[in-house]
Amino acid sequence: MALVAALRSVSKSYLLGDYEVPALRGIDLEIHEGEFTVIMGPSGSGKSTLLNLIGCIDLPTAGEVVVCGQSTTAKKENELAEIRRTSIGFIFQAFNLIPVLSVYENVEYALLLKRIPETERDAMVKTILEEVGLGDYRHHRPNQLSGGQRQRVAIARALVSQPRIVLADEPTANLDSATGRSILELMQRMNQRHKTTFIFATHDPEVLAFAQREIHLHDGQIRSDSARREKVAKSHKSQRRKK
Repeated sequence: MALVAALRSVSKSYLLGDYEVPALRGIDLEIHEGEFTVIMGPSGSGKSTLLNLIGCIDLPTAGEVVVCGQSTTAKKENELAEIRRTSIGFIFQAFNLIPVLSVYENVEYALLLKRIPETERDAMVKTILEEVGLGDYRHHRPNQLSGGQRQRVAIARALVSQPRIVLADEPTANLDSATGRSILELMQRMNQRHKTTFIFATHDPEVLAFAQREIHLHDGQIRSDSARREKVAKSHKSQRRKK
């Protein structure tokens, strides 16, 4: 499988007053196309910092980050923005929908940034909304939706531009367990259908049941990195039998 992200001897520190606080220390990591990876760890372990580096939101203090074949280390902000715009989708804990826009317009916004023609945009938005089960809700505003529906809009927005990577920071944190599980099942289907790489940062142990790969962080370092492909393959067979 193609390599979509790599971190090589990466460290990241932040200044807090006169003190330098390490967030990541000596991270070596490769993420491949189509993986469904979960990054676990306690608060302060570096999960969100790791996502920010892969998402070209932040730059390492030391080491190199390569995203979709491009080293981010010496990139200017406009160059990082271009990588985000063309290659990365984001799903947030708080949904981050624009309240004055409809479901359709929230999803379409990602395509407006890419200057995709209107007819093509319309087809892409309607298709992805059908895929996430919101075809009949495209004229609703976010405040007319449940938490689960809002997160489905966020998933549609992240996927509509066909990114190579989707980064999800605590995507189930604001949802009840049943809704959270349905959202994870949806993202797993999208991963299988579109071959998009999903990387999650989460505290939620429920997410592990869906992971192909578990990466555990502690104090800014990788403590374990294990593939769970056999379990996922069995899960997929079980799902097919149920259908």
